[in-house]
Amino acid sequence: MERRKLTGVVFSDLGQGAMFMSLPWVQQTLRERLGFSPYPATLNVRLDSEKEMGAWREVKRQVEAIDIPPPDASFCRARCFPVEIEGKQNGAVVLPEVEGYPPDKLEVVAPVRIKDELGVRDGDRLTLEFKV
Repeated sequence: MERRKLTGVVFSDLGQGAMFMSLPWVQQTLRERLGFSPYPATLNVRLDSEKEMGAWREVKRQVEAIDIPPPDASFCRARCFPVEIEGKQNGAVVLPEVEGYPPDKLEVVAPVRIKDELGVRDGDRLTLEFKV
């Protein structure tokens, strides 16, 4: 199986990922479909080159996403893509299906707080590896 690596820069954002990730139905769906209970927050990674953004578009076309259907229309639908973070930690990129979502932003989840587990902070580069 081929692997596709993407690298971007860790950054802090509005905290909306933490709200979404703490919803019981999101936790249950990801636990069932990914095989782990995600830490109730996301780590934001910004793709900082056209090459990386092109690779992300390819991943979205080539990798079968895991659907995260909302329980009702008041929540957005999302998809997730399993990844290996820095070659050390299993996780997933969660992609909300909302109008105007930034094409250069990845929200990464894992069963641990990634910043603590891998010792990364805002401004650090992070590599994600997708199986395609």
